[in-house]
Amino acid sequence: MKIILNSFIKIDNLLKDESHQNLENKILADLKSTPKKISSTLFYDEEGSRLFEEITNLPEYYLTRTEKVLLKKAALCLSEELKNIDIIEFGSGDCSKISIILDNIPKINRKTIRYIPFDVSIAAVEKSSNILTSKFPDVTVNGIVADFLTQLNEVPIENNKLICFLGSTIGNFSMKKALHFLIELSKIMHPGDLLLIGFDMVKNKEVLERAYNDRENVTEKFNKNILNVVNRIIGTDFNSESFKHVAFYNEDFSRIEMHLEAIEDLEVNCPGLLLNIYLKKGERIHTENSHKFTIQDINNLASSAGLEIQNIFIDDNKWFSLVHMIKRKERNND
Repeated sequence: MKIILNSFIKIDNLLKDESHQNLENKILADLKSTPKKISSTLFYDEEGSRLFEEITNLPEYYLTRTEKVLLKKAALCLSEELKNIDIIEFGSGDCSKISIILDNIPKINRKTIRYIPFDVSIAAVEKSSNILTSKFPDVTVNGIVADFLTQLNEVPIENNKLICFLGSTIGNFSMKKALHFLIELSKIMHPGDLLLIGFDMVKNKEVLERAYNDRENVTEKFNKNILNVVNRIIGTDFNSESFKHVAFYNEDFSRIEMHLEAIEDLEVNCPGLLLNIYLKKGERIHTENSHKFTIQDINNLASSAGLEIQNIFIDDNKWFSLVHMIKRKERNND
């Protein structure tokens, strides 16, 4: 389905029509598993998105502001290459980052750019498209509403590309899934296509844990809100006040883990099950992993996916890396 917002913006809604029943079944299966879990993809309803935007401005949450500084450096490095090209951004709810790149493209070249925000949320794509068209009227915008985890085939491949995967979203994957995603991404890239990807780095445990346990308890509200999303979808009656937010750095797996821990024995009504959901005091529901990386991890991922690292932009603290890769050119065996 095509949505024409105005003469400068086109949005293609290509989201797969998965039945509500399939989503319910997945949530129920996760809540029946041991340990219980809820997919982090459910964080971002309207309230969750609002809370996450608030998180990005917290003093403890260094990721967003650090990445924006690095984006300015990367944009200056890449500016002359960015002409006659598609710029594709996965998870494009916040257009302030891509604005940094577009700001640094010479104005004469902007009219040759097509920006493609690619997100599962049509509201996010519409919002970023409108803001960017207002700020950069000479850039063509063609939004795509789809799930980049399962619908990479919807990425237009006819033109040269810069693909942006920012915010260390790749950290939500296991290392195995991160590699699989990069391999699939490499398949839709032409030799010489560019990839700009954010990696949060392994660092001091206290710094990491502060970032996910802020003094204003915004991350706690964000984590608990996922229960409200589950209630709306499957009709449960989770009370978020019956849980406490738990976030800690698991050094064995180099990842922050987020959980919701029951503060009392609970029985949760669940219309989709013959039996209700029971939790013992202290039992946890796992809501998110956020893996952290070393330079060696990044090198291994790139090499295994057929990508070459051109630049690694890293802050003075070595807390966050913005990595510029290209699709490796085919070798001529003649």
